Amino acid sequence: GSSPDYPARDIAQWGLTPTMTLATRLIGVQQLQAGDSVGYGSTFVADGALRIGIVACGYADGYPRHAPTGTPVLVDGRRSRTIGRVSMDMLAVDLTDLPASGWGSEVTLWGEGPHGARLPIDEVAQAAGTIGYELMCAVAPRVPIRSA
Repeated sequence: GSSPDYPARDIAQWGLTPTMTLATRLIGVQQLQAGDSVGYGSTFVADGALRIGIVACGYADGYPRHAPTGTPVLVDGRRSRTIGRVSMDMLAVDLTDLPASGWGSEVTLWGEGPHGARLPIDEVAQAAGTIGYELMCAVAPRVPIRSA
């Protein structure tokens, strides 16, 4: 599931596979122009045209509130990044280079994504300044769980 000594070694070097996937969907798409801001406190300001998606997951679901802009995500199995601050029930992702993605697209916040894509929980945790085990323990009871 998570490497005990990431980034020195990743889960593949330990012979592990992801034990948890946190996935959801896009619930909105917006176009930004230079100067438009995103998130609480307007901490992210677009420096040019940007297409963003609104993701149905936030810190009340267990996603780390302190995850900064640039934290990796997968959208339809393709790599992207978070934009702005994580809010209680939502977060924003960059769709600028993903023109086929839109409302209803699958967003993998960590774990196994579509088309064989994978986003290691340790990579997300490192971006958020924590460890993978904390992320796994933080998933809220309101998040539906499916067993494989």
